[in-house]
Amino acid sequence: MRMVFRWFGEGNDFIPLEHIKQVPGVEGLVWALHDIPAGEAWPLERIKEVKRQANQYGFHIDVVESVNIHEDIKLGLPSRDRYIENYIQTIERLAEVGVKVICYNFMPVFDWTRTDLFKEMSDGSTALFFENAKISNTDPMELVKEIAENSHLTMPGWEPERLKHLTNLFRQYEGVTEEDLWNHLQYFLEKIIPVARKHDIKMAIHPDDPPFSVFGLPRIMTSKKNIERFLKLVDDRYNGLTLCSGSLGANLENNVADMVRSFSDRIHFAHIRNVKTFENGDFIETSHRSEDGTVHILDIMKAYHDVDFTGYARPDHGRHIWDEKCRPGYGLYDRALGIMYLWGIWDALNKEKEA
Repeated sequence: MRMVFRWFGEGNDFIPLEHIKQVPGVEGLVWALHDIPAGEAWPLERIKEVKRQANQYGFHIDVVESVNIHEDIKLGLPSRDRYIENYIQTIERLAEVGVKVICYNFMPVFDWTRTDLFKEMSDGSTALFFENAKISNTDPMELVKEIAENSHLTMPGWEPERLKHLTNLFRQYEGVTEEDLWNHLQYFLEKIIPVARKHDIKMAIHPDDPPFSVFGLPRIMTSKKNIERFLKLVDDRYNGLTLCSGSLGANLENNVADMVRSFSDRIHFAHIRNVKTFENGDFIETSHRSEDGTVHILDIMKAYHDVDFTGYARPDHGRHIWDEKCRPGYGLYDRALGIMYLWGIWDALNKEKEA
């Protein structure tokens, strides 16, 4: 397991690289050019600048998260070919600096959805929270406004230049079915995967967050059955997964440890985090500790260990603790605690194997 840490870039993250360097076992940064609108090719010089910044602290930049997909591709519009060509240019430029994995998603409109960025928990910490009833009874524009007012940094998946066209986007998705979305995803993969293979970059799709329809929009990366279908769309090892335990774990019917064992040869990137789900459909993100949520992190880590996982992994969203000023879900302190919890499990499993 190769531990990496998500960093949003100079001027766009509260956490300095010298602090990340002090977290045991972290070898690389998970990064992106978050100010580049979806659909535009990433400038090579900007990519090289991130590499220079990482090199100063001995980090690699093997994993990119995310190269976002333009909505025209998801909608299957005639203009999608132009945006796919830009995506191919970005892949080629990322290959020049040694990138090995690109994490992306195929969620319509919203890359992730929460109703509260700083929900207070019983211990005084705060965390990202999803209130099912609020989603059912809220105008999407009101939620966008609330998210914007509570974050002063870029929010991946909630880019202003995209969301200002929200009303039109929803209109475009009227009548778009899950089957349509599958077809549009296959078209994208058939264009992209040969390029990824040529440049030895593994594409790793992220599951839908949460793994069910939000605001009536179609979602397809939600379950083991659908992941199996996805992997067969283009049956190539360069067409793989970012397996996120928190996203999938928001549906208690998903057995993430089983998915690890079933798809181990196609998991290129592991997001490991916990959530606590409630009977009414609400969920809140917790510490990584198994006992604090409803996702059994110990079982998931054992599954990765059993399959000899040697891919990239990162602690995913953490709580906001000790009065840390940070972007929602991405503070230093709780993610560092999460890393040490994951390493503790991993080291114990190594010792058990040696015995």
